[in-house]
Amino acid sequence: MPQKVLVGRTADTSLQHDLVQVKVDQVILTRAPGRALDEALAAGMKKTSVEVAVAYDGVCVSDAASCQAQADGHPSAVASDTAAYGILVARPGVGFPAPVHLERFASPARLAVTDDPRMCLVGGIGMLTLVVPPAQLGHALAHGSVWLRPPRSVQVLLSGRIRPFVCARDVALELLRRGVGDIVRKVDAAHGAPVVIEFAGPSARLLSVQERAVLCAIAPAAGAAAALFISDEKAEVFLRDQRRSKAHRALAPDPGAPCDDVLSIDLATVDPLLMDEAGQIKAVRDLAGQPVHQVVLGGDSGVTLRDMLAAASLLKSKRVPPRLDLLVAPPSRQVLEVLAHTGALVDLVATGARMIEPDHRVVSGDIYPPAPGQTSLRTFDPEPGRSRNRPFIVASAETLAYTVATGQIGDPRSFKRPVRVTVPRVFPTDDVLIVRQRKGETPSLRKPGTSSGLATRRWSAEATSLELLRALPVSKVESLSALLLADGDEALRLASGALALPDAIRAVIAPFLPSFLVSQLTGLGIAALRIDAAQAKLLDGAKHLQVPALSQWGADGALTALAGTAKIKLVWLAKGIEREWLSPAPKAASPAPRSAR
Repeated sequence: MPQKVLVGRTADTSLQHDLVQVKVDQVILTRAPGRALDEALAAGMKKTSVEVAVAYDGVCVSDAASCQAQADGHPSAVASDTAAYGILVARPGVGFPAPVHLERFASPARLAVTDDPRMCLVGGIGMLTLVVPPAQLGHALAHGSVWLRPPRSVQVLLSGRIRPFVCARDVALELLRRGVGDIVRKVDAAHGAPVVIEFAGPSARLLSVQERAVLCAIAPAAGAAAALFISDEKAEVFLRDQRRSKAHRALAPDPGAPCDDVLSIDLATVDPLLMDEAGQIKAVRDLAGQPVHQVVLGGDSGVTLRDMLAAASLLKSKRVPPRLDLLVAPPSRQVLEVLAHTGALVDLVATGARMIEPDHRVVSGDIYPPAPGQTSLRTFDPEPGRSRNRPFIVASAETLAYTVATGQIGDPRSFKRPVRVTVPRVFPTDDVLIVRQRKGETPSLRKPGTSSGLATRRWSAEATSLELLRALPVSKVESLSALLLADGDEALRLASGALALPDAIRAVIAPFLPSFLVSQLTGLGIAALRIDAAQAKLLDGAKHLQVPALSQWGADGALTALAGTAKIKLVWLAKGIEREWLSPAPKAASPAPRSAR
């Protein structure tokens, strides 16, 4: 299916080259919108040429630091004149970016590029969403195209029906437990291409669009570039309920279409599961009886509107235990309004819940973190690398409801009878917090780079001495450095925070780097280098690495660096035009291709 999406948007319909230039339908900015806008202005943008471009402002709880960042034009802030360039601005309070985009903008069989790996959730409606570096986002805004590595596919076949008290959250955890991440890594390493998880099988059509989105949200944890569901009658009904029926297009794999690997799962065999603080997937009964001090219901992934309504129904007439905090973070403003109209919000508040705003720092754990020595239970996926020092347990909404009712972890099947939930068919669709370009408004004549967003990393034409760093996260770095990673798990941790790497980082060295991360690092001016285990041992105790000039790196990517007197053999993983992104004098971007549609 991802190949079908790309073929209609490129002149290279065979997708046989290392990189292909494709037409982009949507651009989604959440992590560094100011930086992407600067890149677009540098590329000559006067008004964006894509169908939809949205910048999400995720700072709902303002403090001195966020206000200063806005005043200084920090790359993570949304510039005040963004809407004047034809880019929609989602104001604070509209919700978490991924669920809001699924409701209001995502369209089946389209291609979106973004700076946020968590946007893979919109694959639940059949939209392919890929992460690209800021310069490519700017080129997409200005010219409507980007360079991408053609992806490979891993298919997940779904059969059977989900049993009572088992949610899509549990199915997603079951996929991780069955090793979908290992399969993705094997395919990526074999082909040097990003991997997209495709969901198919007879039961794929039984799931709602929001349940499909929960399954797609596991892509970052599995090391995949994206995840994708079919677009069928369920997707058409979802769009009609959102008053966007014209956006529907059918998308399904061709009969007999090849894929690189297959994982089958019977939904009827899935039990209530959770992910503990160490990232291990366990049955809920394995931690039964463990006291919990904080519960966060909602977030940007892992919960559907039906799950929120079910939790409210299960908690009706109950009270929060004295030593437990129940925090409710509705995924979107639309979900909040539905909860209010159905009375579910009143039930949650009567239980003792506290409503919190959809601030992006809720997901990272920077606000409302679990207290030291206390257990926190949440519905949304942890962000690799961001929640490591603030660990929490991930479980379904119904497991959270049982925890709130009893004060300790337990199997939700212990409730007397399954809850019956009727999801409304009429949704509020008033985009009051979406700012659009006003008629007659013209952008200010500001120069690109005023938000300090443009990349400053450029490799020198001479040999470079790099200090070796071995720990994540990386904070302040004084001298030019290379980051040495021990394994693929550390690479996934790095993927979520690549945009925040200090400018002094010039290379990332690891035994394995996911292909989508290679493209992102290269676009940031960082060399992605592979090293085998034997060579990595030669770096034990080394503090510096002497890397030859870029012109001396082989056509096959091979290069030899020096750590003292030891020769270290490395492989540069960038391909094709990606190698020009690292050049001291980068070439101008190629013109956008004509659409093949």
